[in-house]
Amino acid sequence: MPREVVVVAYDDLVAGVDLGSQLLEAWGPGSLGVVAVRGVPRWEELYMSVLKQAHKLAHLSPESLRAIEDEASMYNAGWSHGKEKLGDKPDLAKGSFYFNPLADAPGTEEDRAKFPWALPKNLWPKEIPELEMHCKALGRVMQEVIGQLGKQVDRVMASKVQSYTANLGKTLSETEKCKGRLLYYFPPKETGAAQGSAVPEDGWIGWHNDSGFMTGLTPDIFVDDKDGEMIPNPDPEGAGLWVVDRDGSAIRVRIPRDCMAIQVGECTQVVTAGEFVATPHCVRGCRPEYANGRKVARISCPCFVDTHPSFELRIPEGVSREEVLARGLSSKVPPLGERWEPGQNFGDFLGSTFRRYYDWALKKSEPPEKRAKTS
Repeated sequence: MPREVVVVAYDDLVAGVDLGSQLLEAWGPGSLGVVAVRGVPRWEELYMSVLKQAHKLAHLSPESLRAIEDEASMYNAGWSHGKEKLGDKPDLAKGSFYFNPLADAPGTEEDRAKFPWALPKNLWPKEIPELEMHCKALGRVMQEVIGQLGKQVDRVMASKVQSYTANLGKTLSETEKCKGRLLYYFPPKETGAAQGSAVPEDGWIGWHNDSGFMTGLTPDIFVDDKDGEMIPNPDPEGAGLWVVDRDGSAIRVRIPRDCMAIQVGECTQVVTAGEFVATPHCVRGCRPEYANGRKVARISCPCFVDTHPSFELRIPEGVSREEVLARGLSSKVPPLGERWEPGQNFGDFLGSTFRRYYDWALKKSEPPEKRAKTS
């Protein structure tokens, strides 16, 4: 049976109503790993004003897109297409526009030199001058909601683990480490002859856990890649966000149009001793037989709200590393235990995670007989 996403009210959130039981249902072990917040002021206006710009952005001239690429940040600011890797192959399935909604030059000069991928300066396309205003307005609201959820996490942890010290409410409300990612998923390319077999199950974004603290999600929209016209999702049972349920099988997740959704990442799993657990998820493309001859693209804009890269990822005292790792095991993502050690800082953890996902994807692309020999 389909499982519904847990929904909480924005007014309850800002009023400080205790929503701990709902968050444990949404983010605890065995959950879908997603909570939705309904009633965020001007929410649909905020996210639609950004999503509607993505088609124009993704189809700017090659020269215009190159002007907003930032190699020094490992393409974590401005435009990125084909710079990320799926194993040893460039990821051409989607284009990303990265921006910090809170600060055009976050942190200090020393911070930016030490963590160029985490705290880069913004780059905005001059051809779409209104994009900056809309992206900043959306991202600031998403961070505000996430800061409120951080306070709820603190409340839950105060009642469960006395040695909890992460103080996520304050940390995530005051952080400048905030990355918006306006995503344009290009129409899937057909590579097989049989209908339905040409689109991989995770063809738009492969299976992964969010590595940071909390990720805000907008609802998605679908457009005709030819002209940017908005269309209903032609493959509602296939195309879109999928997560792993408590039985280890994939389940389609639908974010209500009037809600902001939030996922927790692996860093929150660590600092809460596994009370809240990151859930593997992917994005599936539209199957050709449902597209009715159209080239269907998808648009969304997650916002990753994290701590400063120097933040230490410590387990609360009295809880073992093994207990934390046991809460989020899945064969779909590289094991957390291969990427994190107690006391490691957030920046170093992200670096080890990037490298491990690269190796993981590379191994998945090998022929089955070679994988068997090396595993």
